[in-house]
Amino acid sequence: MTKQSIFGRISTLMKANINSLIDSAEDPQKMIDQLVRDYTNNVADAEAAIAETIGNLRLLERDHEEDVQSARNWGNKALAASRKADELRGAGESADADKFDSLAKIALQRQISAEREATGVEPTISAQTEVVDKLKSGLNGMKDKLGELKNKRSELLARAKVAEAQTKVQDAVSSINVLDPTSELGRFEDKVRRQEALAQGKIELAASSLDAQFESLEDLGELTEVEARLAELKAGTSQSQLES
Repeated sequence: MTKQSIFGRISTLMKANINSLIDSAEDPQKMIDQLVRDYTNNVADAEAAIAETIGNLRLLERDHEEDVQSARNWGNKALAASRKADELRGAGESADADKFDSLAKIALQRQISAEREATGVEPTISAQTEVVDKLKSGLNGMKDKLGELKNKRSELLARAKVAEAQTKVQDAVSSINVLDPTSELGRFEDKVRRQEALAQGKIELAASSLDAQFESLEDLGELTEVEARLAELKAGTSQSQLES
């Protein structure tokens, strides 16, 4: 069950789509921070479980090596006892030779038992080795994902800062938008335009008054000339009467 839970956890985390998780989150930064914490904790748990599994494998390997060495030692003892029996039998000491042959048989029985122990645990060692290799590979994948998450977090924070700066710049530009009549600058421009129009009105009014004055002067001059000519006419008429 422990191995299955480790495999399940690694499989789930390896299949996680970081981008889709971030895109679906209301607050991507909080979401990615939580993911980093979860991944970090899961990596630590996986490392502990894998270390325990590796430790158990090493115990099996050590026991196997001891069984192999025991079988080898009992084989050597059987060979030594058998040679001693042959030597004694050759010397005519059959009774002692039989004793060493019996010892050789006992040693061979021990050798066979140790070999069976060693052979019996080999499939378990092979299976456990495969499990450990898969767990190590999965753990490396988890660590890669964790690195990807941390890089994504750094990228997200950098983008957030850029976006914040752009927003501030845009707000500043909007506050002085000359095309916006509700902005301060727009209201000031409208006030200036009214003052300019007032000045223009005064100028036109003054010009109209001045034209009227000149026109009155022209009329006055015309009347004066008429009076003068009338006086001349009168003076001429009187002169003609005197001459006649």
